[in-house]
This record gives sequence, structure tokens and C-alpha cells, in this order.
Amino acid sequence: MPDQPNALGSYLRSRRTRLDPTAFGFATGRRRTPGLRREEVAQRANISATWYTWLEQGRGGAPSAAVLDRIAKGLMLTEPEREHLFMLALGRPPEVRYRPAEGITPRLQRVLDALEWSPAIIKTATWDVVGWNKAAAALLTDYAKLEPGQRNILRLMFSDGRKRVRREDWSAIARFVVGAFRADVARAGAGGSDEVFGLVDELCRMSPEFAALWQDNDIVAHGEGIKCMHHPEAGPLDLEFSSFAVEGRPELGMIVYNPATPTVAAKVRELILAKRGE
Repeated sequence: MPDQPNALGSYLRSRRTRLDPTAFGFATGRRRTPGLRREEVAQRANISATWYTWLEQGRGGAPSAAVLDRIAKGLMLTEPEREHLFMLALGRPPEVRYRPAEGITPRLQRVLDALEWSPAIIKTATWDVVGWNKAAAALLTDYAKLEPGQRNILRLMFSDGRKRVRREDWSAIARFVVGAFRADVARAGAGGSDEVFGLVDELCRMSPEFAALWQDNDIVAHGEGIKCMHHPEAGPLDLEFSSFAVEGRPELGMIVYNPATPTVAAKVRELILAKRGE
């Protein structure tokens, strides 16, 4: 029976042969194949040339995550290519690299705008709202009227005492939100960032309720569920929500809300149309 192909070695060879040696200061000289030599990749990754050769040949055992990271940098891999390298070598994706969000692309905004009758938002791992559609402005919060620093779901929830008065189940909702926030922070690799430390410290000083919930260390999934809200004009509204990851942007998540019943759908449509007419 023939040996199984060395997928990792084939991938490494394909990545190094596409690179221009002169771009990295290597002399071209006589080269039997295009791209970088194995020893040049090893030099750029600061690893043994012999060990790297064995890696391409399918020998030497599984590399560590740190070594894979150095190889990825040496080969100038993109983030999807780096993830593929980890999957081939270790059978799992690399740990998430957190980066603060800098807004959303026009294409992603058009996705939100296409959801004409469904409120939808894009939030960061720290629950800053960086994108929303007109339906969300009509039903949830008109984020355009807020300063960027105020467009944070946690700040709005724990700083506005009126929200507690209007909701009999506020305590349960608050516990769910803090648990989902903690899960998002961990998923995005943001747990040790100054941004998270600063926000948590601010919320703990602002709200004893948040401080107590944060100390509980609960983690919950924020995949889907029902949001029962009380709109000042339309009254009680039950909205189903579903959460989606944004491919290639682990620090971002999209939440889409849909009316749970035809009656609520009619109210939602009426609110959105009224908002347009203002």
C-alpha cells in the first residue's frame, strides 16, 4: 500500500516556491527550483535547517505552535494560510489573535442594510456596536445619535436605571449578558487586553450589579434565543435573535432579530416605516 501523501510538506513547499529570494536579500545564483531554498526559510524562521527539511519530508514529529508561527512569518503567510498550516500540522486552528475593531467594511454594512425588516447589529468582543441598520435604529437604539464611546451595550445596560425599572426579569437578563460577554472576550482572545481590563474596571465602578456578576465567572453561549423588550411606543415585543461570526474577523459578531409572531411583525414594520417618515 503506498504511503499517504505528506500534505504538510507539500503545502510548505508550495508556499516557499512562490517567494522571490531577492525580496528578502538572498542572492539568486543558480537555483534548480523557483522561490526560497529550505535553509533560507529555516533562517527566516530561526529554526534548524535540518529540522525544517525533515518537516517538509514528513519526518521529525509535530512542530510546536511557536515554531509554526515562526514558519508562518518566514513564509509571509496570510491569516487564512496560517490557519491552514496549523490545521495540517496540529489538526486545530491557531489561537485567536485579538485586534481591536476599526469599524466594518462597506460590504458588511450593505449586508445589514439588506435586512430591511429585521434589526441587525455588528458588535465587537467588548460589545461596542460598530454597525447597525435602520431597523435596529427604529427598534433597539439609534446609535447614530450617540457618541462612539457611548455605543456600548454593557455601558447602556448598566448605566441606565430606567432599564431595570421597565424589566421585571432584568437580573436574569443581566446575568445572561455578562456571561455572553465573558465568552466573547475569551473567543476573540481579548481576555488580557488593556481594552477589556479598562472596560471591566469602569463597569465594576459604575455598577455593583455588574461587579458581582463578573466575579461569578459564568459563561453562556449567545447563539440564539428570544429578546422580550418593551418598546416605548409599541409596547411588548418578542424578537427571536440569532448570532453569527464574521469570517476572518474573530473580534466581530453579528446579531439579527426577527419578530417572533405575525402580530409583532406588523408592529415592527409599522415602527420602521414611521422612523423613515421622520
